[in-house]
Amino acid sequence: MSLDMPKFSDLDALYDEKNAQVATQMYEDPELFAEEMERIFKKTWVFVAHESEFPDKGSFKLSTVGQEPVIVVRDRKGKLHCMVNRCRHRAATVCEVKQGKTSSFQCPYHGWGYGLDGSLRALPYPEQYGDDFDKAQHGLLKLRTESYQGMVFATFNDDIEPLVDFLGSEVCRYIDLFMKQGGGFPVKVLGEHQFTVPMNWKVQLENTTDAYHFPVVHKSFMQTLDGATEEMFDFLDKGKGWVEDLGNGHSVMMMIPELEDLDANLDAPIPERFTDLAQELRDEGYPDAQVRKIVRAVGGAGFNLNLFPNVSLSLAFFRVLTPVSVDRTDIRHMALGMDGGPAAANRARIRLHEHFQGPMGFGSPDDAEVWERIQRGVQGGDDLPILVNRGLVDEEPGVAGPRGHISAETGMRAAYQMWKRMMAQ
Repeated sequence: MSLDMPKFSDLDALYDEKNAQVATQMYEDPELFAEEMERIFKKTWVFVAHESEFPDKGSFKLSTVGQEPVIVVRDRKGKLHCMVNRCRHRAATVCEVKQGKTSSFQCPYHGWGYGLDGSLRALPYPEQYGDDFDKAQHGLLKLRTESYQGMVFATFNDDIEPLVDFLGSEVCRYIDLFMKQGGGFPVKVLGEHQFTVPMNWKVQLENTTDAYHFPVVHKSFMQTLDGATEEMFDFLDKGKGWVEDLGNGHSVMMMIPELEDLDANLDAPIPERFTDLAQELRDEGYPDAQVRKIVRAVGGAGFNLNLFPNVSLSLAFFRVLTPVSVDRTDIRHMALGMDGGPAAANRARIRLHEHFQGPMGFGSPDDAEVWERIQRGVQGGDDLPILVNRGLVDEEPGVAGPRGHISAETGMRAAYQMWKRMMAQ
């Protein structure tokens, strides 16, 4: 299919921006999905990894950019590279180990060997290619790669704006705030788990800045909390938060404004659920000021930050989506901790992650069931629109885009506006 002109030229029929309505076709048309992979995932910055996952020279991890398998690796000079996981000879993958450390990559089919920077270093019997064969022209296909606050992004689009410009100043400010949950230590990935949901990728994209579902879908989670924590998560009734369009499809949902800046209000009483942790840190010799900073950071930030098109910084973890097909999406939940921080604090972070995000947690499994039910539901009533118009009635101007009520669907509209913009190019 030629990309000179979009096949789906009537984008207004797919996303009616004026009335904030999404066509059912958006979730179930395989040809539209294929065009999204070309026009969106191959044209913009896509999150692939976190720098902490590459502690040594030769550290690598498999990831994806849309449907393209890639390897992210730190070379001998300490530079990070992102390369398509495909031998330049006959297309076999050159790595099948999800994460590890190596000195090189070698194709298992014919033995072509590649350096950590993707360059073709050696191949058996090269004389059969003739004297004009240039190894420098046959390295692994490399993507442009940039990082912000340890978050590694890659793109096939060499002409795209720098990463910090794509994110924008407001997004960068929120990422800076989010990373304060290192409690004075660098943030690192403690581990991750992956699961697959039979849904279109945009269903999950909509979820992270959707507070409206929280008291319904996460009722069981709320019932597991102590009184003070339950009150803190009762942000819909409090109405103090907001959802804001941050430009380029990004958005933020501020659920707990008092936890926007984890370095603020450190003199506040330590929540009862963290008193044992605080005492353990004091017993280990940490001074009171540092104990307060670490404990406050353990609970995570008070907001979800959605970065178009594939990653969310959600309270205390990264959620990464990978579109597999029109009705299948892989999700990775990356647990975050404190690099060099106290073991007790990182254990507490893992326990909190397991409580909500884990495979046996009280949050994400409920989310996944609803996502699956959406994909089943769109098979009926093809002419019925999907509504993302909640909160249009009282949106106000924000710094980079409109700001709405905590339960508004402002973040979804931000993502679909960017979707429409990219699909029109």
